[in-house]
Amino acid sequence: MSRNMKEKAAGAPDRPGCYLFKAPSGRILYVGKAKSLRRRLLSYFQKTDSLAPRTEAMLREAVDIEVILCGSEVEALILENTLIKKNRPRYNVLLRDDKNFPYLKLTLGDRFPRVVLVRRPRMDGNLYYGPYTPASIARQSLKMVARFFQVATCYEKFDGSRQRPCILYQMNQCLAPCVDYVDEAVYRRAVQDVRLFLEGRNTELIRSLEAKMSRASEAHEYERAAHYRDLVRAVKGLGQRQGVASVGLEDQDYLGLHGRGTKAALQVFEMRGGLIQSRREFFFEDCEGDDGDLLAEAIGRYYSAAPLVPARIFASAPPAGAPLLEEWLRRLRGGTVRIRVPRRGVHHRMMGMVRENARLAWEARFGAEHNLGVQVLEALREVLGLEEVPVRIEAFDISHVQGTDTVASIVVWEGGRARRSDYRRLRIRQARAGDDYGAMQEAVTRRYRRVVDEGSRLPDLILIDGGRGQLAAAGRALAALGVSTVPVLALAKQREEIFLPGQQEPVRLAGSSPALHLLTRVRDEAHRFAVTYHRQRRRRRTLTTGLVQVRGIGPRRARKLLQAFGSVSGVKAASDADLARLVGPVLAGRLRAHFR
Repeated sequence: MSRNMKEKAAGAPDRPGCYLFKAPSGRILYVGKAKSLRRRLLSYFQKTDSLAPRTEAMLREAVDIEVILCGSEVEALILENTLIKKNRPRYNVLLRDDKNFPYLKLTLGDRFPRVVLVRRPRMDGNLYYGPYTPASIARQSLKMVARFFQVATCYEKFDGSRQRPCILYQMNQCLAPCVDYVDEAVYRRAVQDVRLFLEGRNTELIRSLEAKMSRASEAHEYERAAHYRDLVRAVKGLGQRQGVASVGLEDQDYLGLHGRGTKAALQVFEMRGGLIQSRREFFFEDCEGDDGDLLAEAIGRYYSAAPLVPARIFASAPPAGAPLLEEWLRRLRGGTVRIRVPRRGVHHRMMGMVRENARLAWEARFGAEHNLGVQVLEALREVLGLEEVPVRIEAFDISHVQGTDTVASIVVWEGGRARRSDYRRLRIRQARAGDDYGAMQEAVTRRYRRVVDEGSRLPDLILIDGGRGQLAAAGRALAALGVSTVPVLALAKQREEIFLPGQQEPVRLAGSSPALHLLTRVRDEAHRFAVTYHRQRRRRRTLTTGLVQVRGIGPRRARKLLQAFGSVSGVKAASDADLARLVGPVLAGRLRAHFR
């Protein structure tokens, strides 16, 4: 701690504002706000035994202080949130969002907005809805967006370069902005309905749809009017099926916190129109202070990026500086906002459920030794330049000996761990013997054709065991199926080089890289699974070769004989009666003649 810093603290004005502790490199270590900058900064230079360990560590690293004056505490709070989001200082408590659950992203910044499924919400000006648990609800909602509102759910470029629309247009599940088939104003109105739908504002949505139905009917566009009529019925049905609804739970949020030691879990339940519209969970790590301090931090971080601020917010404990937060939220909302701790009645019961969810989230994340998979997956996203964290990875490998008994393996890793229940293996039927590229293309095609047909989950990353040739074969298969947006890479064994589509030079990671360790581990698991299956098939073929030479004995009967008598020698030594009992007297006689 430098003397210069203490002098700056003593010379700070006795006015509200923000202060920044900086490292020797100029990097911001901590951002704080204060009603009186001087008093707050001088509190850092008291006896060290009264400071928290985290604060002591920050002061040992800091060499400079910068202050920014503000007109009021509310302005200081707004500036603090902006600086923390922009700089992500090391010593500020940050909300760590759970990245395992999917979100729906509405790209409001685009000329023709689209709705896509992502795994990580970002502060990028777009709207995010979720997380959805189970993940199938997100996929169902995405299908409903296309089916009911005809808003794009793909990654096509909307620049008019496409010559003809895809099949979704023919199925009346897209307005085809990719080929300029729709007016921008008409598309925007559809997007507005999607937003109401995703935000759970069903009353407003139904009112909007009924107005469109009336206009279509007056214009004698009866098919369109019937479409809106069916959509109104569907939206009303969704509202009736919602599980948690009650009078007194209109538009409000519930924030429940559960913490032990320096770790805490936060649950945010958004209630709109009396129905739970979404649930989000966040985590604090290496945090200090009581529940009130953490809730104040959480409210500031969460609502600085939230698309909507309700009139009432219920918290599991009184947040520090509640009047200041209410004033800040009032400015965001443009109306009065109240923060309360429910003590009885329906709000108290609802908060009990939220706090129980927070406890379960804490146990799942911190109760046992949390695997390093989240950090490794984040590192993998960074080194590969992926848009989303690859939570689910599917790996392919081909195995054969001189073109015989060719098989493919598919192994699945989710959240950094093997998901063996999703492993699959394939017998290659169409590719020529010894054609590794053809075998890889067949395996990828068969795998994802079924996934697309069933509407199952696509992976976040596809890993191919091999080099450029195998990668190109997989790319052709994915393009033919229309799922070429899924990231794919190949990992070669000799030098552990990573090949990416469209890049001439391979990516080489350091041998100590956790991301490389994960990729090689998944690749080796795919190789092991493929080799194991290949050996099983080769062993069966070798064992049954002598038996299938007998007319009438195929692989199935040969395996039946081997299972009954243990080996070819056992079949040879079996009595005529035993053979006849298993395959009949005619085939028993042929077997006996064959062995003679």
